Amino acid sequence: MAYRVAICDDDQQQRELVQHMLMTLSMKTSIDFEIESFESGESLVSYYQNKQQPFHILILDIEMGGINGIQTAQQIRDLKHLDEQIIFLTSYPDYMIESFDVVTFQYLLKPIALATFEEKILKVCQYFQSLDKRILIIKSDYEEVVLKYDDIISIEAIKSLTMKNKLHVVTLQQTHITKGTISNYATALKQYHFLQIHRSIIINLLHVKKFAGGMVLMSNSVELPIGRSKVKEVKDVYTKFMITGMYE
Repeated sequence: MAYRVAICDDDQQQRELVQHMLMTLSMKTSIDFEIESFESGESLVSYYQNKQQPFHILILDIEMGGINGIQTAQQIRDLKHLDEQIIFLTSYPDYMIESFDVVTFQYLLKPIALATFEEKILKVCQYFQSLDKRILIIKSDYEEVVLKYDDIISIEAIKSLTMKNKLHVVTLQQTHITKGTISNYATALKQYHFLQIHRSIIINLLHVKKFAGGMVLMSNSVELPIGRSKVKEVKDVYTKFMITGMYE
């Protein structure tokens, strides 16, 4: 796979230096990087606000005119982009503790040592390789479909006269039809930020936009009902998830 990397620095020479180091690493290892550069934190945040394709790795300079790198990262996290791995670059170590608030992968001091930079990038690539194992394989229309957990919005039990235990597995791209029981999926996926909100519905907490009464609005703009007995539990779980990134 190709790793999408955003370089955000208001110094053009620094942007070009980091890009050159990534290209050098690519030639050494055959790892593919898709690189985009941003000259300000505002431009990178705007990119995310416009719902462009997210990046795997954000390489952010901390000291920038306008919003700094930490503020940029915080605004991206606030948009519920929690999976991006962030590497901060700075000339000053004083920001290190503050940067931990946005779940930082690494913190590198300038001038950047090539060997150190390559080591950290390789580690983050290894992290993403481990995430690639988080997939769900379902049988749909006589074929097997491979879905990444994070791409799934919800799994819903559908009443059907022609198929027993019919399920809709909903992603941003399409809805897949398969067979199974909600309870089995709820147990299997609990550790991967899925939550059963109704006797016939499981949601992916990463795709929640907001709660409204007894409903939850998902990232595909679909409202799903929360079971009456589960309203408080769902809200408590989601609040904890947003704070800690987990709910077990």
